[in-house]
Amino acid sequence: MALSLVQNNPGRAIALKTGAIFLFMVMSAMIKAASSEVPPGQAVFFRSFFAMPIIGLWLWQSGHLHDGLKANNILGHVWRGLFGTTAMCLTFAGLAILPLPEVTAIGYATPMFTVVFAAIFLGERVRLFRLSAVALGLVGVMIVIAPRLSLDQGYTDMATLGALLVLSASILRAMVQIHVRRLVQTDTTSAIVFYFSLTASCVSLFSLPLGWLFPIPALAWTSPGLGVLSLIIGAGLIGGVAQIMVTSSFRFGTVSMLAPFDYSSMIFATLIGWMVFDEIPTTTILIGAALVIAGGVLIIWRERELGVDRSKSKPSTAPSGSLN
Repeated sequence: MALSLVQNNPGRAIALKTGAIFLFMVMSAMIKAASSEVPPGQAVFFRSFFAMPIIGLWLWQSGHLHDGLKANNILGHVWRGLFGTTAMCLTFAGLAILPLPEVTAIGYATPMFTVVFAAIFLGERVRLFRLSAVALGLVGVMIVIAPRLSLDQGYTDMATLGALLVLSASILRAMVQIHVRRLVQTDTTSAIVFYFSLTASCVSLFSLPLGWLFPIPALAWTSPGLGVLSLIIGAGLIGGVAQIMVTSSFRFGTVSMLAPFDYSSMIFATLIGWMVFDEIPTTTILIGAALVIAGGVLIIWRERELGVDRSKSKPSTAPSGSLN
C-alpha cells in the first residue's frame, strides 16, 4: 500500500521487521506442531482465512479499507494466489517432515530463483556479479539438501520427499515474486496481501474432497481437538499480525536497509526448533545456509547499488510495503 507519513526511523523499522520475522517463525512452528493431525490443505485454509480479519481491521483503522482493496488486475491476483497457495501448501507439507531450521535454510533459495526468473520472464538484465551470487546461493542450497538425496546415509524416502517439497515451494515463491513485480504496477500492496489471503482460503477448500477421493491420511481434513484447533487458528491470526508489522516497517526504513534482516529467520528457526522440537541443525545445514545467506546479501547489496544509480536519473519513491 502506498504509505503517506513515511518517516526515517531505522530503529523502529528494524524492530518491526525482525519482530515480524520472529512471528512468522512462531507461526511456522505452530503449523508444524499441528501437522501430525492437520493436512497441509487444511492448514493453509486456517492460516489464510484467519489472517483476513486482522488485515481488514488494520486497513479500516488506517482509513485505507476502500481504496486499499481496489483490485485492478484481477487475473494477476488469481495467478499470484494459485502459485502462492501451492507454495504454502508444499512448505507446510515439508514442515511436517523436516526440521524447522532445514526448511528455513532451503527456503532461502527463493531470491536466487527470482533473479533467474526475472531475467527469463521480465527481461531484466542480469550481469556476472548477480549470476555469481546466485551460483553461490544455489551451491549452498545443494549442500543443505544433498544429504536428503543420499538414501545410503540412513535417510528415509520421506526426508527426501520433504526436501524436494520445500525446494519446489521455493521455486514457486520465486514465480510469485515475478507476478508481484507486475501487480505492484497496477495495485496497492494492501490489495495484493488481502486478495492473496482470500484466494488462498478459497483455493485451499479444493483440498477438502481429496481425502474422500483418495484414501491417503495426509490429504484428509480432520476435526482437530481444541489444542490443535487453537494452534492453526492462532497461526492465521499471528500470520496476519506479522504481515501488518512487515508492511508497517516500510514506513520507517528503506527496502534495501531492511532486506538483510530476513535472514534473522535462521536464528529464530534454530532457537525455536531446539527449544520446542529438540531439533539441532547439523553442520552441513549451517554451512549451506551461510552460503545461501551470503549469496542473498550480495544480491541485496547489488540491487541497492543499482537503485542508487537509478535514483540519479529519476525521482525516488517511497517503499510500498512487504509482499510476504
